Amino acid sequence: MSVAFTKEESAETASETMLPDRPVPEGPNLVTANGLAALERQQAEARAAYEAALEIEDVNEKRRQAANPFRDLRYFTERLRTAQLVPPPEGTDVVAFGSTVTFEREDGRVQTYRIVGEDEADPRQGSISFTSPMARALIGKALGEVAEVAGGEVEVTGIA
Repeated sequence: MSVAFTKEESAETASETMLPDRPVPEGPNLVTANGLAALERQQAEARAAYEAALEIEDVNEKRRQAANPFRDLRYFTERLRTAQLVPPPEGTDVVAFGSTVTFEREDGRVQTYRIVGEDEADPRQGSISFTSPMARALIGKALGEVAEVAGGEVEVTGIA
């Protein structure tokens, strides 16, 4: 085996194992109690996957298998470090972080979302980030009020 081949293989292995950090969103890291629990669970899963990868005998395979879990572990550790637990809203008078809000669009569509932290948000599952344009437009609105979003209007029809 030539030295050039060995160096190329080492460079390839290094590029596979030196993954860049996952981007951390700017601004405050607000979380609900469920969001905090999810971050803790994801951190534990990443730690377990990383520790399992460290048990692999082959050095290059160990590095490859440990790369993703190690990156995830760094991300979730940082997100937990900066997490700011926000208690549930005290009332349903106005839309707030943690509220479940129902609104009607101009075209008659009715949608319901819970406003949560960025890591917890999943629109397909009925939750949006407090930093999303829709959430920013709705926070502070009361029942019956209209918010302007992306050139259109939505009316708040329910707050829970």
